[in-house]
Amino acid sequence: MMRRFGQCLAVALGVLLGIFVDGLAVRAGDRTRPNVLFIAIDDLNDWTGVLAGYPQAKTPNLDRLARQSVLFTNAHTAAPACNPSRAALMTGVPPYRSGVYHNAQPWRPAMPDVLTLPQWFRRHGYWAAGSGKIYHGAFPDPASWDMYVPSQQRNQFPNPRPPRRNLNGLSRGHFDWGPIPDIDDSEMGDAKTADWICEQLGREHDRPFFLACGFFRPHLPWYVPESYFEQFPREQVRLPEVRDDDLEDIPAAGIRMARPQGDHAAVIAAKQWHAAVQGYLASIAFVDRQLGRVLDALEKSPHADSTIVILWTDHGWHLGEKQHWRKFTLWEEATRVPLMIRVPPGVSDALPEGSRNGQRCSRPVSLMDVYPTLVDLCGLPEKEGLVGQSLRPLLADPQARWERPAITTYGRGNHAVRSQDWRYIRYADGSEELYDHRHDPQEWTNLAGDARYVAIKAELARWLPQENAPDAPGRKAKGRGRRAKKAKKSGRRGSAASPSPDKRR
Repeated sequence: MMRRFGQCLAVALGVLLGIFVDGLAVRAGDRTRPNVLFIAIDDLNDWTGVLAGYPQAKTPNLDRLARQSVLFTNAHTAAPACNPSRAALMTGVPPYRSGVYHNAQPWRPAMPDVLTLPQWFRRHGYWAAGSGKIYHGAFPDPASWDMYVPSQQRNQFPNPRPPRRNLNGLSRGHFDWGPIPDIDDSEMGDAKTADWICEQLGREHDRPFFLACGFFRPHLPWYVPESYFEQFPREQVRLPEVRDDDLEDIPAAGIRMARPQGDHAAVIAAKQWHAAVQGYLASIAFVDRQLGRVLDALEKSPHADSTIVILWTDHGWHLGEKQHWRKFTLWEEATRVPLMIRVPPGVSDALPEGSRNGQRCSRPVSLMDVYPTLVDLCGLPEKEGLVGQSLRPLLADPQARWERPAITTYGRGNHAVRSQDWRYIRYADGSEELYDHRHDPQEWTNLAGDARYVAIKAELARWLPQENAPDAPGRKAKGRGRRAKKAKKSGRRGSAASPSPDKRR
């Protein structure tokens, strides 16, 4: 009996010793792993100084980070809407596999067993925390985080609004913008997010951190303090370069996505185009200021030389191009996103010399590449099932060979393929668009019907997804019936392949 007791004791001590040694190994390894500052900005297109999408944008802090990073100038979203884009990036599962195509589809029930990017980091010794909009507001994911502010269920701080709305004179069914008088930056939700992120950057941590900073502006409504509107006098605002006949060579499926008789017609009728551009510019300037506070805090912190910084936006934004507003299309304005990554030297075993900061990479990359890139850079075990691929080769050499184009999906069966020089779109009904970005960066001339480009189309088409998952269950948005009736009366066209207006915010 004593012998059996001794054997049991020896086994128990061995197990405890193994756990203790493993724990020491994890902690020792953790101390050498880099931190991650994970910055997301909502609805920001290429209207930044470094991407030169618009000449009057004021983004000194985005430009500063770009100069300190590798800037991906041909980066694209997996989906041109908040929820499917963010769900795809955070899970590594694209819409055509998950069935999460639109904003009103809860992503977690569609992928109950998926391990998100922060979950994978938590599983391997990281403290994962954040504040602001990382997931689509309606669908937070407490399983992803050790801590979230303001709370696990409400990820965003509330934003003040002007006492009287709508400021632009459009009906409440349309978007709004305008200055908030007599208010300080500190009262805005994004400023409170920046406050908390700065506080965490100033602390010592006993584990490497994955710190997520989610900025809401320039998402609608474009309500920011008056001082930001004053930076862009309305009479000096330039409109985007457009063509009145730009939709003439677009197939019906594309026109249904654009909905020219919706927002654009309303903006033109109310003579609010200049004012709308002013509101977007003001919101960009505001969020750029909050970004600057976070970058300053990192530079002053003890973590400046041990933290990988990544900044991304969930999709682009139309401001009248192709008679469209918002996102929700497969054109360049909606799919192209700012993406920049900075890896300090000596923090990543995968990239010991650090990223080639200050350089631009024009290779076509996808936000689906973010998950595998961070896993690779931080030395975590490879996560199976990810569709993207690590951008490490391009961080080491921005001109390195890169074969794959970026794929964007909006609605079941609708896809865009963006290569170095071309955009190819195929809709669910088989109709097509093709644009040569070497000569037509505005995508004004659809070449899909030109027999000279059959081989180009065939080459791009081979990258189209071979699966189109059924739509994940969605929530019925409030007011759907009322808005649908109103849209029917006004003669607006809908599309079975795109969501109803109430789901497209």
